[in-house]
Amino acid sequence: MQKINPNYIVGLVDGEGSFTVYVNLNKNKSRRVRVEPKFYIKLIEEDKDILSELQKFFGVGSVYFQKDTRLNHKNCYRYEVYNRDDLNKVIIPFFTKYHLKFSSKKEDFKIFCKLMKMINKEEHLKSIGLKKMFLLKQQMH
Repeated sequence: MQKINPNYIVGLVDGEGSFTVYVNLNKNKSRRVRVEPKFYIKLIEEDKDILSELQKFFGVGSVYFQKDTRLNHKNCYRYEVYNRDDLNKVIIPFFTKYHLKFSSKKEDFKIFCKLMKMINKEEHLKSIGLKKMFLLKQQMH
């Protein structure tokens, strides 16, 4: 396989990648409130090597198998980065330097960065901050 480069990665993420933050506004006090930021790319099983190259390129994250039992769907692999330090120090700086092209993906990345700043300031630990994060997350695709 040809060595991947930043332009290839930007194109791949524009088409198949996702920046997301799972925000759980759990009102039941016995359960933990969760905020989980994540960057991932999901590809069919035959393209697993691309995800492995991506993991080598960034030096962070993991590649996971994802079984798909739906009719007319293939099993997939996911490259995921969910460690907050890795997101802050590797993924965000990369996509700040190498801009995404699709407007919807650019907007999701912009919101993802805002949410990560809120997490870094520990705003998710307060009820009002968590609610603000939840509303901001709703603007993502």
